[in-house]
Amino acid sequence: DQNSSKATKFSRQNFQVYGCVVTSKDMVAPKDSSNNFDKDDYYAHPEHYYPVFHERIAPYASVIVNCMYWEKRFPRLLTNKQMQDLKLASNRLLGVADITCDIGGSIECLDRTTSIERPFFRYDPLNGSYNEDMNGEGVIFLAVDILPTELAKEATKHFGDVLCQFLGSMASSKGPEDLLPPIRRACIAHKGELTPLYDYIKRMREEAAKSMDNVGGDKAYKTSVSLNGHLFDQFLINEALDIIEIAGGSFHLARCQVGQSVDAMSYAEIEVSANDKDVLAHIVDTLAAIANPDNERRKSVIEKELKRSSSRIKELGNTLQMEETFDEKTSVLIIGAGRVCEPAVEFLVSNGCNVLDTPVTSSKTGSEEVKGVQVIVASLYLQDAQKVSEGLPNTTAVELDISDYNRLLELISKLRKHLVTASYVDKNMSDLNERAKSAGVTILCEMGLDPGIDHMMAMKMINHAHLRGGKIKSFVSYCGGLPSPAAANNPLGYKFSWSPAGALRAGRNPAIYNDKGQTIRVNGENLYDSATSLRLPHLPAFALERLPNRNSLVYGDLYGITNEASTVFRATLRYEGFSEIMSSLAKLGFFNSEFHPILTQENGVKPTFSMFLQELIKVALQDRQTQKELKETQGHGTKLTDISEMLLRVGCCKDSTSANKTASCIKFLGLDDDSKISSTCKSAFDVICSRMEERLNYSPTEQDMVLLHHEVEVIYEDGRPSERHAATLLEFGKTENEKSRTAMARTVGIPAAIGAMLLLERKIKSTGVLRPLEPEIYLP
Repeated sequence: DQNSSKATKFSRQNFQVYGCVVTSKDMVAPKDSSNNFDKDDYYAHPEHYYPVFHERIAPYASVIVNCMYWEKRFPRLLTNKQMQDLKLASNRLLGVADITCDIGGSIECLDRTTSIERPFFRYDPLNGSYNEDMNGEGVIFLAVDILPTELAKEATKHFGDVLCQFLGSMASSKGPEDLLPPIRRACIAHKGELTPLYDYIKRMREEAAKSMDNVGGDKAYKTSVSLNGHLFDQFLINEALDIIEIAGGSFHLARCQVGQSVDAMSYAEIEVSANDKDVLAHIVDTLAAIANPDNERRKSVIEKELKRSSSRIKELGNTLQMEETFDEKTSVLIIGAGRVCEPAVEFLVSNGCNVLDTPVTSSKTGSEEVKGVQVIVASLYLQDAQKVSEGLPNTTAVELDISDYNRLLELISKLRKHLVTASYVDKNMSDLNERAKSAGVTILCEMGLDPGIDHMMAMKMINHAHLRGGKIKSFVSYCGGLPSPAAANNPLGYKFSWSPAGALRAGRNPAIYNDKGQTIRVNGENLYDSATSLRLPHLPAFALERLPNRNSLVYGDLYGITNEASTVFRATLRYEGFSEIMSSLAKLGFFNSEFHPILTQENGVKPTFSMFLQELIKVALQDRQTQKELKETQGHGTKLTDISEMLLRVGCCKDSTSANKTASCIKFLGLDDDSKISSTCKSAFDVICSRMEERLNYSPTEQDMVLLHHEVEVIYEDGRPSERHAATLLEFGKTENEKSRTAMARTVGIPAAIGAMLLLERKIKSTGVLRPLEPEIYLP
């Protein structure tokens, strides 16, 4: 009939959902129409602006999700009157999800929060009524203030994972002063007393009791003061209350909103009263002074916090001094206790005989013999630091939290300490250059293998050519961390000493390089297909291949050869055949990081690796007849020949040889067996990472290998024949004194340690942020 026809038509209608993010410029406008909206001015002087959200945005919104921070001094998002006007104008607003749950806040009509069991209420703006049923007129409100509990498993895992890293420190500490900063700041009470950071709670309770008992009577003069900033983690709230009490005033905390992260600001509205008008004015002026981040008094508070952080290093290490006096032994603080740190520590304690027994920041020159180097190994977990320093002289293991890397960089210049790191020079690091120079400090970066040794080998070759009047026509560089030939015993010829996720993602990065004057760009999806075979003449036993490594052109600029070299090419090394298999796995869909529906386990059945492989093949197949054949054989297992055939039909492999190699890899990784996939795997990328981490790891007796190779072609404008020069580093993992050291750890850790020695011996005169590109660094 006609009604059913209409219903069918309506049910098939496509609805388009539009979502938009609304910022402060959409909510208010300047009262002076000659002015434009200015965000900074609005935050500083909200009284200069009037609300427009109810006119510009609300009339066109079906649902409003409110997540904004709000204080009383700012205009509301929607007042009761504005809600009433919207309703009278027959607007389309159906519901409001107020995530802030601010009672009487930016949305004035919100007078309650709701529970998960009963998350909604209905508000009728026309009569101001609140209703529990959803059937009448009005706007539906959601105001659940414990939304993370809706995702209980995920929330528990997230918070638990964050807390677990501190459990070791908490179990071994004797009091709050021994705790790591994040936990110390969270410790509210100890031995029945509030900790200093939370002393304000006791004082606020006492003040509230006085107000209830009306002790001392009402003060004659009152005002409200808003404080916005790091009120609790930098003692500002305590200092504010000190100022009020010392001046003889009283206070009442009218409103408080605490920032939910280290970087987030907190807000407090304090009602201050005093018996004297001048006293009240003095209190307000003093509070304004400490709240101003540019004020000298406020700076002293921040200075106090910085000193407390740096004192932690001094207290634990007993060798790093904040003053200009030093111990008998010059100290090196190593932050972290991973595999790379072990060779660095061993090198420093065994080669510390030529270090100057004077401050490294001193302007003295010359060389003197001293007693050695004291190495402090600092780690978030004390047992890791102790493991690194075990059995080594002149070493101290300490527990130290340096999770805030930017704070560490600030302290470097402030305390006038040099820094050596294997990390790349990024923008944050570059921004420290002038500050480090002013402090006479050297920040030596990229002091590892790649970057690091590759820089030094390249610059030695390039500068040697330039000194002889030559120009660089071609520069190529290959580097790879590989298993030793004996350990390359799997179809990929590759193994991981850490999570494979990073290496796999690197294989999807785009690349760009110059080849004989032509700029070549390689899309990330085609990187594995761009790999080419490589044989090094003096290492003929190595069957290698090279993959373009990101942006090679920037190295032309770094090395000063952009205007002379027609070829600048950097590549990653793998054993031959690696890229062919990886390309086939990528085309099959194993590197897809999107959520895969078969892994949801909605029916309670965990999928097997075999089921997942067949699902990927099914999706990749284009021919319906082949899909039908797959369905008929699904669940009966897959032989090597069957997998090879399917890979060829899908088009993942170029020929049968490639398909057989890829099928062998799939079998080796167990991607076709009937074991269950872990519930932590949510994508195809997760699945293959989990298998590679399990099947492609080093055994305790296996060695890794590092191979770095440079080639330069030098031409001369005076008619001399062109020359080709090569330099190669080949390093294998070693076992000495029953301790195994990987080649990767040695080639990253030892250069960093050498950099520290050069700074201690004052062989590096330059200051600021440096790379190892100058002779004063790479020649010694």
